[in-house]
Amino acid sequence: MTKMKHYKTNACLACEFFSQCTQNKKGRLLEHSQHADLIHENKVRIQNIYEIYRRRQAIVEHPYGVIKRQWDFYYIMTKRTIKHASAYVGLIFTAYNLHRIFNLIDQNELKRYLKVLSLLFWIIKTFFRAFCGSLFFETNNMSFCKRNFYCGLNPLYLLPD
Repeated sequence: MTKMKHYKTNACLACEFFSQCTQNKKGRLLEHSQHADLIHENKVRIQNIYEIYRRRQAIVEHPYGVIKRQWDFYYIMTKRTIKHASAYVGLIFTAYNLHRIFNLIDQNELKRYLKVLSLLFWIIKTFFRAFCGSLFFETNNMSFCKRNFYCGLNPLYLLPD
């Protein structure tokens, strides 16, 4: 929650520019955010590297434009917590990324890639289970509770589940 500091003074009433500065009869009210220094630093940073900022804006803003205008997600449904809203936005962007993948990659090429990826994950899972099994074996010899473990030397564990 952003806290605002309010500044006002009676000196406004005696100022010769009072009518040009404000229409408030009690004088000008200034608000200062607790994050004003950070906002100013960001503004200076943007001005110093404006070309990089414009390039980033061209890359990053495109998905937001597609999601808002083409998919009609002009707003995020009101959620009770930021965690729920974050999950909602995560699902939207996952759908956007899948849509982009399907448009950029041929279906047959994508299937081949996913098969190779699944094989890679299966190999990693197998070695991870073997490694964790040896760790459980070493720690369970010292405890009263025994757990199942996987032996990396047994060829049966190299077969798929």
